[in-house]
Order: sequence, then structure tokens, then C-alpha cells
Amino acid sequence: MGIDRVVLVTKRTTLEELVVRFQTRAQAEFYLTQAGESFAPIVEEHDAYHQLISELRKQIPGTLKYHQIDRDLLPQYQFRTSDLVVTLGPDGLVVNTAKYLDGQPVIPVNPDPERIDGILCPVTNSEFGTVFTQTLAERGNLKRVTMAEARLSDGQRLLAVNDLFIGSKSHVSARYRLSYGGQAEFQSSSGVIVSTGAGSTGWMRSIHASALAVAGALDSGISAGMPKPLPWDTQELLFAVREPFPGVGCGTELVYGRASDEVPLSVVSMMPRNGVIFSDGIEADFLEFNSGAVAEITLADRTLLLSV
Repeated sequence: MGIDRVVLVTKRTTLEELVVRFQTRAQAEFYLTQAGESFAPIVEEHDAYHQLISELRKQIPGTLKYHQIDRDLLPQYQFRTSDLVVTLGPDGLVVNTAKYLDGQPVIPVNPDPERIDGILCPVTNSEFGTVFTQTLAERGNLKRVTMAEARLSDGQRLLAVNDLFIGSKSHVSARYRLSYGGQAEFQSSSGVIVSTGAGSTGWMRSIHASALAVAGALDSGISAGMPKPLPWDTQELLFAVREPFPGVGCGTELVYGRASDEVPLSVVSMMPRNGVIFSDGIEADFLEFNSGAVAEITLADRTLLLSV
């Protein structure tokens, strides 16, 4: 593996975000207290987070180079193949970081297990030293997480750790032609969700729950349970069409399936404007997907390596 540098990726605390918004800590405290909110828990969270940074730093040998960066700097940061990446934050921070990596191992640390579920960041502070040492010695438990990719006909691409959204940026219906399994269908819907194995416990699970509840209300004889989540290293992508409309010229047959290299998924936009593709819930980072654009949805040519 040849690791010679550790890169710690952090995020702003709530206090730091408030200071950005209100210019000073005093003004942030005044605003919250005037609104009847307590400022103390915010300070406690801030102090605990930075104390944890210090504790993690002490466990990294001085023989290794060390960089600490905020997640806002990820688009400009140049990762090296010899890096070991440590993320200190919720699942979203792991997802943000993964898009800029290409095979570097990640130790995902949960800074607050009492408040953060941490499906993608199961490593606690007390476990970090052991996981870190084992990863350096190439004896770590490396868990592979399959990523998805949307590639447009003009060469633009977008990666996803959890899911892709294909549709309209507003609340109007998305119009497109979906091709899957040798069939094609024009559709009008609230958009298409494509989920990886890691994402099958998130947005896609909400879609499953909604579909089962609606079907059960319409037919009390339906007793199907929730499907099991996919393995994180699965070579398939789940897709589901949200609220497909059965109108003139619009079909509702190709609304759910499993895409793979053997059974690809393709979407052609029929939206004059406001068509978008974004990933992992980050709406600000999107590809324009307007009339004539073709999106091929595939497994990405890289995987996320979590050392847990």
C-alpha cells in the first residue's frame, strides 16, 4: 500500500457555521438566545469535536506526513495514491470525500455515536488506534463500497456513493425516455432514483416503504415485506421511478428494476429546461439534463475502500 501521508477531512461545527452566518460568536449567541435557544450545547459540541481532532492527531505517528482539510476544500485538494484518508463526521462527509478518491483507504470515524447513526462511519474514537495500525500494516478490514456513475453523451460524469436523482430541479414533472432490459418507455414522473448497495438503506428504502403502504391501503391482501438491503459491494444498481403518471403517451411499466453491466439503464431527457442529475442529495453539485441529453447509468470504474 505504501502509505506515507494521512489526510484528515473535517467539517465545520454548528458553532463555526453560525459564526460564518452572523460574523461573530457573540452575535450568533445573541441571535439564538433571543430566539429562546440554548447556546451551551452548541459550544459543547464544538469543543468536543475539536478535542477529538486533537486526540486523533496524537495517534498518528510523526513519521507520516499529516494534512487536515475542511470538506469545502475537497474539490481543490490533490489526493495522492499513497494517502490514508480519515473522515471525522457523519455519513455525508464520507460520501463527499469518496467522490475525490480513487482507491485510497478511508477510516470513517463517527464523532458522536450517541447522535449519529453512522452507517458509513462505524469507527469510534476508542477503536481508531487499532483500525489505524491495522490499516498501515495492510491487515485492516477493508470493506468495498460500489459506486454509481451517470455519464452524459457529452462526456460529463457524476459519481454517487448512495444514489443518483434524475429529474427536474423544480416540482414540475420530469419528462424523459427510459430504456432498460431491451425495452424503452416515455415517462412523466417526479424523477428516477438510482441506488447503490450502500444507498439501499436510505432514499430507496423510503420508496419501498411508501410503495408498500400505498399498495396495502389499496389491497388489504398484500402482505409483502420490505426487501433486504443490497450488499455494499453489489454489482447491481436499484432504480425506481417516483410517482409515474399513467397519461396519454406516458407509460408506467418500467418503474423498478436492477441495472448492471449486462442490463444497462439509459435515460434521454425531454425537458426543455431545469432537467438535472445530482448525487447523494447534494443538489448544488449537478449536471444539466435538458432535451436531447442522454445519460448512461452504470457502475463506476472505482470503489470506495472503508477500513473498519
